[in-house]
Amino acid sequence: MAVAEESHFGRAAARLGMAQPPLSQRIQRLEKELGVRLFERSSRRVTITEAGTLLLAEARELLARAESLRTAARRIRDGESGLLRAALSPDISGETVAALLAGFRHRHAGLELELHELTTAQQLAAFAARELDVGLIHHPCDVTGLGLGPVLRRDLGVLLPRGAPQTELDEVPLAALSGYDLVLFPRADAPAVYDDLLTACARGGYTPTAVRHGQGASFVRGLVLSSGAVALGPRDTRLVAPGDQDLVWRPLAGAPPAWRHSAAWPKGRGDAAVDAFADAATHALRTTAGAHSEAPARPLHLRPASEFWL
Repeated sequence: MAVAEESHFGRAAARLGMAQPPLSQRIQRLEKELGVRLFERSSRRVTITEAGTLLLAEARELLARAESLRTAARRIRDGESGLLRAALSPDISGETVAALLAGFRHRHAGLELELHELTTAQQLAAFAARELDVGLIHHPCDVTGLGLGPVLRRDLGVLLPRGAPQTELDEVPLAALSGYDLVLFPRADAPAVYDDLLTACARGGYTPTAVRHGQGASFVRGLVLSSGAVALGPRDTRLVAPGDQDLVWRPLAGAPPAWRHSAAWPKGRGDAAVDAFADAATHALRTTAGAHSEAPARPLHLRPASEFWL
């Protein structure tokens, strides 16, 4: 293509950054390979043949496609194209999920995002099996071998049946919940988080008469409404809808326990796509869930199963 556009081997060689004899030899090899004569040579000028003119358009297309291939390869290498396998914990509200997806699409419109709802334990297992690229996990947990984004805190409040005497308080002390069962996620979902939460309740003067386990919003709501139980959750908990006539959320007094989240990914997997997901998750939690930054998480050496609550 350079020889055709310059009509001169010397100028074409200079444009290509090579010597003229090797360029002439390469044109000769190309003509032999294609079985047609591409150029007529003279001492002063190189003229493209009719066959060369017909093939020139094909040559331009091939070069454009080759550059497109290189560009695509660079985007895949840099995490800007392809498939990103990501996960969120089940307690993330729909508003936060929507904000995260919108923010991620804004950063990486051409990347396919495969999003799953997985507990922290399931995410850690998926990381170990190389089935997950990035996720949003609860702390504390064993973060050995993981890269982490900033740790964000969501202070917890209490979910009460409407009409419960504690709903008259602007802030509810943990000790005021004595006599209520507590509805929690199954311990296997995040063992260290589960143990820390119950320890915090005990320190605050609240020892549940029983711990009931539930995950689905409807199931948890049913337990709270019908069995003398309360549940803990952040202000943006999906258990309470706007204008809810049955349940009331109240903040906890003092220094309340909290959910702590951060984006996580296998060390060495970090790239532009992972960074974009981590940034979108962090921004979504801050803007829709009132989360605020905390000190970076440190690797956790897990204790044996809790001797406090089983």
